[in-house]
Amino acid sequence: MAAPVLELRRIEKRFPGVHALKGVSLEVHAGEVLALLGENGAGKSTLMKIVGGVERPDAGEVLVAGAPVVIRDVQAAAALGIAFIHQELNLLDNLDVAGNVLLGREPTYGGPLRLVDRARMRAIVRPLLEELGLRMTPSTPVAGLSIAQQQLVEIAKALSIDARVIIMDEPTSSLTPAETTRLHAVVAELRRRGTAVIYITHRLGEVEAIADRAVVLRDGANAGALAKDELTHDRMIRLMVGRDLEAAAPAAEPAAGAPRLRVAGLRTTRYPQHAVSFTVGRGEIPGVAGLIGAGRSEVARAIFGIDPPVGGTVEIDGAAVALNDPVDAIRAGVCLVPEDRRLEGLIVDFTIRENVSLPGLERQARYGLVSGGGERETAEAMSRRLRVKAPSIDVAAATLSGGNQQKVVLAKWLALEPKVLIVDEPTRGIDVGAKAEIYALLRELAAAGMAIVMISSDMEEILRVSDRVAVMHEGRLEGILAGAERTEPNIMTLAVGRPLPDAPAASAAPPE
Repeated sequence: MAAPVLELRRIEKRFPGVHALKGVSLEVHAGEVLALLGENGAGKSTLMKIVGGVERPDAGEVLVAGAPVVIRDVQAAAALGIAFIHQELNLLDNLDVAGNVLLGREPTYGGPLRLVDRARMRAIVRPLLEELGLRMTPSTPVAGLSIAQQQLVEIAKALSIDARVIIMDEPTSSLTPAETTRLHAVVAELRRRGTAVIYITHRLGEVEAIADRAVVLRDGANAGALAKDELTHDRMIRLMVGRDLEAAAPAAEPAAGAPRLRVAGLRTTRYPQHAVSFTVGRGEIPGVAGLIGAGRSEVARAIFGIDPPVGGTVEIDGAAVALNDPVDAIRAGVCLVPEDRRLEGLIVDFTIRENVSLPGLERQARYGLVSGGGERETAEAMSRRLRVKAPSIDVAAATLSGGNQQKVVLAKWLALEPKVLIVDEPTRGIDVGAKAEIYALLRELAAAGMAIVMISSDMEEILRVSDRVAVMHEGRLEGILAGAERTEPNIMTLAVGRPLPDAPAASAAPPE
């Protein structure tokens, strides 16, 4: 049998206070899709950063096509035919597609000036785009592309270096179902070409659909491997978390609570022609579903005061509030966990303590001076409550796994004891164990009387956690589904702007 195209032997890596990798080994062969699984913090990203030349191992060996290699940097990895497509895409939106695909490798004319040969760039990139089925030209500006199209441009970049190993880190976390299907078709074509794909995802259904094998990490060490016929949801979870997760029954409709949040005639700047109205009672968790671009996040941002609404009113506990900015919202008891935790939810260079205390500095200050003791006490209490895994509250948020970063975002708002909590994609890119913890936390908060609005593109999450489902399409609230109507087919029907078949239209607003 041919040697693995990539093999890692007993890889070790330590960071201050963290033993990230403990003798991890894996191999992947040409034309194979290998799923790399594990909870956040299991070591997946660190391992792949070593392969991609971003980090150097403390011990262990890397072999490419059977030969030991030292991958000193990203350029060395590319020279070996290794491409890493990060979850946060690394494209420059001020360049066109060709400029991104050939960045740093642009062909030039002869002569001392070494001017870039744009025509040759387009000639190199055009067949790569055609091969991927991309309906764009090499001159298309990247700034105007969707996330799915940008993912495929990253793959075109990998093909341009004739990559024999492509690492994809959470490639479908921001894609629609149709875009995900397209990406999976591209992965199948890469397999047919003989390219090895290492596919990192928390969506276990995708693993069952496209992977040939899976390697599972837990706490920085190998937890086991699964062959194609062993790739079942339960077996993957058991290896990832070391136990069976308790199955959660679908959410039941709660007893009606007094209205806590009332939104009437809200019009956002993106969809000013559509007015959105809904009410959330104490202890309720309505889900907000819809395709990307449906206007869900815009409504959340307007309620939180980030984007001033064009019209409409918001009431908290029956009293009208003016939410001109997030400060107004916070004082009214409204908090928002944003969709992009790294860009909008955290200051990643700040410590856990600084992030948790930031929105509530007024509470920690006396005569304009912040109490260090009070700040530390609050951060430690919230970290314990949400079970944030970190050496201490004084480590930078950037060093945490995605799941623990999300817990820190939740912690900073829960420290303020809000009346209304809006969570936008609360478990995007985090593992099944952390998801279960966040679901349990949301139910606990609702049981205590908090009103929680949950925006999610994860259908299983919507059906599992929410009491009712509000479905949006192009800025319009198409309907709210409850009871037996709350099904995946009904949600998807409304999400594409169609009425429910053989049934009365869902109500435009929940019961008062």
